[in-house]
Order: sequence, then structure tokens, then C-alpha cells
Amino acid sequence: MLDNYFTVKKQGNDEIIIQKSRFIGYVKRAETEQEAQAFIQGIKKKHHDATHNCSAYLIGEHDQIQKANDDGEPSGTAGVPILEVLKKQQLKDTVVVVTRYFGGIKLGAGGLIRAYGNTTTQAIKTTGVIQRQRMQGFSITVDYTLSGKLEHALRQSEHIVETINYSDKVEFIVYVTIGEEHTFKEMIIELTSDQATIQNTDTTYIEIDRAT
Repeated sequence: MLDNYFTVKKQGNDEIIIQKSRFIGYVKRAETEQEAQAFIQGIKKKHHDATHNCSAYLIGEHDQIQKANDDGEPSGTAGVPILEVLKKQQLKDTVVVVTRYFGGIKLGAGGLIRAYGNTTTQAIKTTGVIQRQRMQGFSITVDYTLSGKLEHALRQSEHIVETINYSDKVEFIVYVTIGEEHTFKEMIIELTSDQATIQNTDTTYIEIDRAT
């Protein structure tokens, strides 16, 4: 299981006009090939009157599944450029469909490669990219007298404060990057003079916007 990787936010689209041709890029996160294919078929149905619905996807931890489809465009001028953008941006579990409505002006092989690549890049930018970081969850319980100091320290750190629960004591649900668990526990012990109850909770992926 990867400790972190990049993928797109759930779904999005954008379009550009190039030499009177309309290019519409659709992007979606897909964790299985079946999900990717269903998305592609859905766009093809939506744009059944389009000149082309070209697509590509990368699926799997190590990009085990890679597919590119030119859908009638000259070989290598559509699907592969889409796929190359996904690879260049280091995206995983992502499917893209670029719909083209021909505007009457031929673009040539180089023009098509740029058009499909640029449309993919623009659609991904519009959709947004996130980093999925595998993190260990902790439950930290302290008395109210320590809660303000602890919250301030946690907010200043790189750890993620998911929830704060108030009852007879204060419980912080915090997520810590895998590999930093020991250092985190030592920090809590020092901050609270060993007056905190520290318990492991779940291990999960937390989504963080990728810095642009």
C-alpha cells in the first residue's frame, strides 16, 4: 500500500476551442477498470453526435492498467497524449475522456497531439488534484486545563486535527503521517507532562490539495 500518491478530485470538466474545433475534457477518479469504462461509455452516450470521444486511464498502485483509445483519430494523436499528461502529472486511478466536435480545419498530427494534451491538462487543472496521504489516527484525551495548550500546538503542527470532542474531558482526533507516530507520541507526552491518554484509532488516506 502506497504511503502517498496523487489523483484527481472526484469529477470535473473544461473545454477549449482550437481552430474552430471544440474540445471538451472530462476527468474522473476511477479505482477500477470497470469504473473507468463505465465513465467513458457514459460520456460517449452523452456526446453520441461528437466527431470523436478519445480516452485514456491509469489504474492501480503501480499503474498496472494503462489504456489509451484514439476513437478514430490518427493513431497515437489522441489517446496517448492524454495518457502522457496523466503520467507527467503522476496521477493514479484517473480516467479522462476528450470529446471533439470537428470545426472544419484539420490540425495535423502535431496539432492533434497538442490539442488533446492541452485539453487534458486544462480539464485536470479545473477538476483539481489532491494528494492522498496514508495516516495513522490517534485519540488524545486530556483535562480541560491542558486542552488549550494542546490545541494550539496541534494547530501549529503539520498533523491534521480531524475532530475535537468535549465531554467530561477533551478528546482530540488527530491524523499523523505514517512514520511519524513515535515522534508524535513523544511530543504529546512532553506537552502534557504525560497527563494525556493516547490511543491508536484507524489508518486511512487523508486527502490534501496539491500545491500548485
